[in-house]
Formats: sequence, C-alpha cells, structure tokens
Amino acid sequence: MQSRLLNTVLILTLFLLLQPAAITRAQDQEWSIAALGEEIRELTTKVNPAVVQIYTSSFGALVGSVPEGAALFGSQQATGSGVILDASGYIVTNNHVVRGAKRVQVRLSPETMGGGAGQSILAGGGSLVGAQVVGVDVETDLAVLKIDRTNLPFLTLGDSDALHQGQLVFAFGSPMGLTNSVSFGVVSTVARQLERDNPMIYVQTDVAINPGNSGGPLVNSRGEVVGINTLILSKSGGSEGLSFSAPSNIVRNVFNQIRATGRVRRGIIGVNPQSVNPWLNKALNLGHDWGVILGDVFPNGPAFEANLRTGDIVLSLDGKAMENARQFEVNLYNKTIGSKVELEIARGESRFNAQVEVIERADPDHRFYDMISTERNLVDRVGILALDLDKQTARMLPFRPRGTEGVIVASLAASVNLLGERFESGDILYTMNGQAIKGLRSLKQLTQAVPFGDPAVFHLERGGMLRYLVVILE
Repeated sequence: MQSRLLNTVLILTLFLLLQPAAITRAQDQEWSIAALGEEIRELTTKVNPAVVQIYTSSFGALVGSVPEGAALFGSQQATGSGVILDASGYIVTNNHVVRGAKRVQVRLSPETMGGGAGQSILAGGGSLVGAQVVGVDVETDLAVLKIDRTNLPFLTLGDSDALHQGQLVFAFGSPMGLTNSVSFGVVSTVARQLERDNPMIYVQTDVAINPGNSGGPLVNSRGEVVGINTLILSKSGGSEGLSFSAPSNIVRNVFNQIRATGRVRRGIIGVNPQSVNPWLNKALNLGHDWGVILGDVFPNGPAFEANLRTGDIVLSLDGKAMENARQFEVNLYNKTIGSKVELEIARGESRFNAQVEVIERADPDHRFYDMISTERNLVDRVGILALDLDKQTARMLPFRPRGTEGVIVASLAASVNLLGERFESGDILYTMNGQAIKGLRSLKQLTQAVPFGDPAVFHLERGGMLRYLVVILE
C-alpha cells in the first residue's frame, strides 16, 4: 500500500514537472505558425500591387457548340498574368499569353492606382489599361509589355542561382481568371532542362500553378522575383505539383535587352561542345571521365582566336566546373554580347586558361534587321516591316524562292493591330486577294484599298512551301 502510494506521488510529481515544458512547446509552436502566417500576409501585401492580370483578344477557330466537321472563326478572349518590373510601366509576362493577340489590356490592382486594399474580403476591380507589346522572345517564352503609366509599384529580380532545393517560394497571378491569387510550395529542382537539345532551363516547384498563372511572378520570402511561372506538366490539365518557371537571371537578360532594343541577341563563342564519356575517354586516351570536349572550333571565331582547338577539354567556365555539354551550353546561354568568359582548358598534359569573347549568334529571324527602318518599310495595316524581293534579298533566304516578284517579311511591328493569323519573318508575299504584289509600294497600295473590317487573303511562301494566310484589317 505504501509502495503504491509512493509510485502515485512520483508520477504526479513527474507530470507536474513536465507540464510547463509541454505548455511552452505548444505555445512556441502556436506562436511560430502565427508568425509565419503574419509574414506571408506581409509578403502578399508587398507583392500584390505589382502583379497584373492580362486580357488578350485574338481571332481564330471557335471550339464547342460546332457541328462535327465544321469550323467557325471569330474573336477569342484569354487571360494571363504579369508582373511590373519597372516604375515606368514595363511588365514581363509569357510570350504564349500575348501570342497572336489583336489587343492587349492590363488590369491593375486598386493598390497600384493609389487606392487602399480596403477591409472588404472581396477584392476591388482595379483599373483596365491598354498595353503595347514591346517585344517577345520565343526561346524563353517571355514577353515585355509597356503601359502608359508612371510611378507604379514594382518588384525587383532576385538571383535564381541562389535558389536551393526545399526553399519556400510563392506564386502570384490569376489562375483560371481568378484575380489576386497566391499559392506556395518548395523548390523541387533549381535547374530542370525539359528538352535535351534546348539550353533553356526552368525552376521546378510543387507550387499550385494553373492556366491563367502564366506570366505571373514566382517570389522568394523577401518578395524578390526568382522566376516567371511558365508551364506545368499535367495529365488532368490542372496542377499536379510539377510547375516550371523561367529563372530570374534569364528573365533579367531578356527583359533588359527587349526594353533597350525590342529584341534579344544571344551569344556564342564559336565551338561545338560535346560531353566526355567513358568511350571517348578510352578511345582517345583523354585522361578524363567527365567534362566537355570541343568537337569543333570554328575557323576565325572567338574561340579559335583565343587559341582553342578541336579536342581540347573544357574543365570550367568562369570558375564553375563543367561536367557535360548541356551544362556548358546552359551557362553560356545567359552571357551578354561583347562580354568575355574564362575557360579552363586541358590539352594533353598541359593546363591553361583562356578568355573568350561572346559574339552574337546568327539568327535567321533577324537577318534583315540592318536593312529596314520604320519610316520606310512599315506596312501599318498588316503590322509588318517588309522588303522588296530582289536578287540581294533572295540570296539571304535559306531556300530558293518560287517567284521573282513580291515582298519579304523582315519583322513584325512592335504593335500589331489586326485579327487573324500572324506573319513570320522570312515569309514571301506574292498576292493579296488575288492581286499580284509587285513590291513594297504595291503592298501598301493594296492594303490601303481594303475597307475597315474586311479580310485580306495572302498567298505566300514560308520555308519553301506555299500557303494562304487570312487577316482581318482594321
């Protein structure tokens, strides 16, 4: 009896001793969760004013409520997201958000226009303003817009190279058109390459991203933009935890170039890099199981001038070890034209460093840029800058043109105000509504004669193949 009483006293004493610690842990946990919630609230308050919803109008095939085998064409509307990166009204979004758009509009939040968030649980409507497409970059699926506003709240671009696996990140935007939404998760992989031969990489996260989130910012806990939400992998069409964002360091390069010149120039150093593998190592007696071997060094290119030669092994680029050709291309992809990269090279038993200049990659879409001006070559009603098809311009095409008279589309205008399909750089226009296009002057006269809202049917050559293209002129 005495022994049982003693045991009871000991248990009660132990319980009383442990109780304050348990209460303290519970209180600490409650405080931590509350503090996290408050920090997220402050983050959203900071980020939301710089996030915009984008509305586009285009012209194309209508789906749904159409008899089988039939096709109807009409005006279509779509939405996406974007983020203000400059107080003077420059916005970044995805190219696929504005691709083919006749009209682009941006909805600003009430806070952006100087109003308060208010106390209502229902967000205000905000202000809708027109936007101009300054330029797009198809390779990274990015676009830069400009609105006629100043002193706007904006976010800064962070360093995506500083991201790490497991880091908490937040996605802002308008999924399914639902404005002012936020979701969060963790970084799954800091550099995911989705296509083997494409140097473009993505930040992979498990953040819930859905259609409509495209173009919105992925931000870190400090409110810095570390990515632009671009795509998801999904069997259902909705978020399944496989979300991909363009890294902010790539976004920064594209944004700065488009804002300055309207287009993106990409660099090369004049080599063909290949991954070293055990078979190459054994057969060529390289002495390296990993790294990058130069399969080719282009004559008179920057690498050749820096004394690089076919068969050299690249061990590092700007101090970062190069394990394979994919890594080499990804790290070179974001370098600016005119800058220099430092390569550590192994050639037999010797080692040396070489500084190699980055030059512009030849891009067929920009082959005519130096030959055009807005004043001389703009065909305003169809939104293109065009050149006469002649012997000189024909030689610059990658195929032999079918005809001898017409115009070549050198570039799309920055603001294209038309409904219908888009022209592409390099298109050769031969006829419009059945009438021969004899040159640039002829095309301008033909387009001016078409009444507002009427169609213009072009017979053109694209990549050596003839086709019709329909636009509605406004």
